[in-house]
Amino acid sequence: MKPLKIYIAGRYSSDNIIDGLRNIGLGQQEAAFLFELGFAPFSPWWDRSFVLDNPNGDYSKQMFYDASLAWMEVSDAVYVISGKGDGGGVDAEIKRAGELMIPVFYEINDLLRWSEQVILTVEIG
Repeated sequence: MKPLKIYIAGRYSSDNIIDGLRNIGLGQQEAAFLFELGFAPFSPWWDRSFVLDNPNGDYSKQMFYDASLAWMEVSDAVYVISGKGDGGGVDAEIKRAGELMIPVFYEINDLLRWSEQVILTVEIG
């Protein structure tokens, strides 16, 4: 079976650079953890590498948000690590996932239990 595609949603921006970098680090850490568990995670924080590797590009925050949302829309599930209720991008992602009936998880154990059920269903099915 192919790995389940998990979109990781979480706080990105901040009013100061240190917290912004922490948000990126936490997102990347969660992506690595999910990858080690056998998932195919999508980390919106990877776009920081894109900008660092291509510093002369004319990019907007909206361009990256739209690209990330396109990946979220084809994911098997969304895993929210922070930012719920902040009124920002994470809330919009949760809303869109609901519209598409993509399961949203806030705890790793819930995501793991769900994934085990999906795998069992596919194997038995």
